[in-house]
Amino acid sequence: MTTMIIAALIWVLLHVVVAGPLRPALVGRLGLPAYRGLFSVLSAVCLGGLIWAYQSAPYMEFWPSAGWVSAVPVVVMPVALLLLVGGLRPTNPTLAGPDMVLKGELPVTGFTRITRHPMLWAFVLWAASHMIANGDAATLLLAGAVLVTALNGMVSIDRKRAAEFGEAWQRFKGKTSIIPFAAAAAGRIRLRFSDIGWLNILAAAALYAIILWAHASLFGVPAYHPA
Repeated sequence: MTTMIIAALIWVLLHVVVAGPLRPALVGRLGLPAYRGLFSVLSAVCLGGLIWAYQSAPYMEFWPSAGWVSAVPVVVMPVALLLLVGGLRPTNPTLAGPDMVLKGELPVTGFTRITRHPMLWAFVLWAASHMIANGDAATLLLAGAVLVTALNGMVSIDRKRAAEFGEAWQRFKGKTSIIPFAAAAAGRIRLRFSDIGWLNILAAAALYAIILWAHASLFGVPAYHPA
């Protein structure tokens, strides 16, 4: 379990420290494209290490992962996958990459009308639902590390984009929200079905069906196990 704890801490420190206080100095030395490339490589390596540590960790149960708790991800993951698929628009300024080419007024389209961080909310929903459904120490560390970095990422990205885009970001921020549907509920933006779209729904449904079918083969347990 020590290896699992270390791997989770490294993952969190990479995203909270290297992508936080250390980022300006690293970007100044390497340049933004090189920094993002290096950070992507480090993230992939750390994620691989985290998964390896998880698979090697002993099973320490706090509560059983059967019954109603195992149904939580089954219910939550369709929403998470829809946010994941819908958040991949090239015009989404909160994604790494599009912000480097977007100029002038930042578009408020698609899933950014629901939340300006749809992909990170997908990770939050995955992590939270699996922490509920799997009451063992290794899963809590794995999903907890993802949850912490996803929530921190929303605040961190907002801060970086504010520095990069200035007034354009403030206008974009004023029309959107971190909390899903908060901007629409407050009347700051009008949400239309076309912002979600049938294509995103069908893609998320297909991905969900594949995960349900392959879950036992990939992860050793079925997606839902009532007993």
